[in-house]
Amino acid sequence: MTAPRLTDRDALARNRARADVGAFLHALVRDELHDRLAMVNRSFTSPAIVTGLPSVWADLLPEAHVVADDPVLDLQEAAHDLVIHAMALHWADDPVGQLVQSRRALRPDGLFLAALFGGQTLAELRAALAQAESELTGGLSARVLPMAEIRDLGAGLQRAGFALPVADSVRQSVAYRDLTTLYADLRAMGERNAMAARPRKPAPRALFNRARAQYARNFALPDGSFGATFDIIFLSGWAPSADQPKPLRPGSATTRLADALGATEVGLPDQVKIPRKD
Repeated sequence: MTAPRLTDRDALARNRARADVGAFLHALVRDELHDRLAMVNRSFTSPAIVTGLPSVWADLLPEAHVVADDPVLDLQEAAHDLVIHAMALHWADDPVGQLVQSRRALRPDGLFLAALFGGQTLAELRAALAQAESELTGGLSARVLPMAEIRDLGAGLQRAGFALPVADSVRQSVAYRDLTTLYADLRAMGERNAMAARPRKPAPRALFNRARAQYARNFALPDGSFGATFDIIFLSGWAPSADQPKPLRPGSATTRLADALGATEVGLPDQVKIPRKD
């Protein structure tokens, strides 16, 4: 049985073709990835970048091999010491498959980094549109991309076979004058609706008018602007290597924690009485 597609790749390509290289959230993520790379005490000689927006990300590492985020990545096995998956994984029909392919493209002890939208990204817009459409039609349509949770993405790193996996997030709260400016930002980032299950007919004006009213009622900031949340999730992991640090076997420690901390160890009584609550 074929799994349902999340993304209409043709629509996504059209959205990305209209993207603006100067979109501010892309700039924020580029700076964050640059800082994270600077903290790694290593020089990378054969990096690769996976992205749907090469004009945005190619200058992060000018020497990098840049490939599209196609379902089958154009990466050779064990060809790179660094792979960056840049702001595209949230559109993948098979995100774990993308992680597995990225790991296979790494040499032993190579580094993988990814940045993507997830968590509570656009939660306000999702709620306002859902409430408005429910009131107008009694149903719901696929209008805002579902977002993966950080714990699921961290588990995906483990499933893909990465060593030392880490998942963390940066929340960016943005204030917009109106919903139209939010829509303009999504267009500039190439993040307009490209879901395969999206409605094909233009939405009625009444839907967006009602969604704006719902947004203003529930998510307006004290100054009257419209607050929007973007959770940017960062993933990192290493291709397994024999010389990487590994956890010790339980019970194999040769030094007591109290000695390491310079503290006095106090034992527990043989029996601990827990008071009852009547």
